[in-house]
Amino acid sequence: MMNTRRILTAALAAPLVLALAACADDAATADAVSGDPVAAVPAPAGQAWTDTVSRTEEGGWLVGNPDAPIKLVEYGSLTCPGCAAFSAEGSTPLMQDYVDTGRVSYELRSFLIHGVPDLVLTRMLECADPTAAVPLADQIWAKLHDERAYVFQTDNQAALEQANSLPPERRLPALAEVSGTLDWFAARGISRDQAQACLSDTAAADRLAEVTQNAADAQNVGGTPTFFLNGRELETTPGTSTWTQVEAALQRAGARDS
Repeated sequence: MMNTRRILTAALAAPLVLALAACADDAATADAVSGDPVAAVPAPAGQAWTDTVSRTEEGGWLVGNPDAPIKLVEYGSLTCPGCAAFSAEGSTPLMQDYVDTGRVSYELRSFLIHGVPDLVLTRMLECADPTAAVPLADQIWAKLHDERAYVFQTDNQAALEQANSLPPERRLPALAEVSGTLDWFAARGISRDQAQACLSDTAAADRLAEVTQNAADAQNVGGTPTFFLNGRELETTPGTSTWTQVEAALQRAGARDS
């Protein structure tokens, strides 16, 4: 089992790409989640469920009806091509056809596979208004999916190594600076001063490490994207559209008219 605190400590010393183990074969699956059709739940007057966002105790962003009977959780890495593919294909229909009905809630939990890039990008999402976090994640994934390039660029190794040598409270802001991440988010409404303050919060970085470690230990999450439907892990088949599989599971669980 990975030790995330050790991983992130090492990642702050040098850029890291970590290959995590696959999810356990004996995990409970969402195929067991099935039920009768669930009635749509109207949003409060003048609101849409897709505009209703809250932070969860697990550090995620929950979009939609907080009391939705069907709850979809994604453990996703912001530098994960598979997550980018799911976002590109599934984000719009998931929100429009399922979350907006009030039947389904969607929660994104960042899972730090790739050390510093994931850590920096997740802290930047935490700097934003909660309602902006998932749309920003979709934009990060769109860049990765379409251009095969991270928002966190690692081309200038000398500058990254120099940033790595700084004290902990200055290290992540410097890495975000030399990687171009600060400029990317500044163009989307998160000022450089705001970002610098968020990234210098070493306690918040530690909390993110704990979230990933707890998910790995308690729920056996070992890769991304990993989905849970009403608390049961949804196993997906490689080589097949992940969104197609997730949508089928949602429908089996009752997110349908008949």
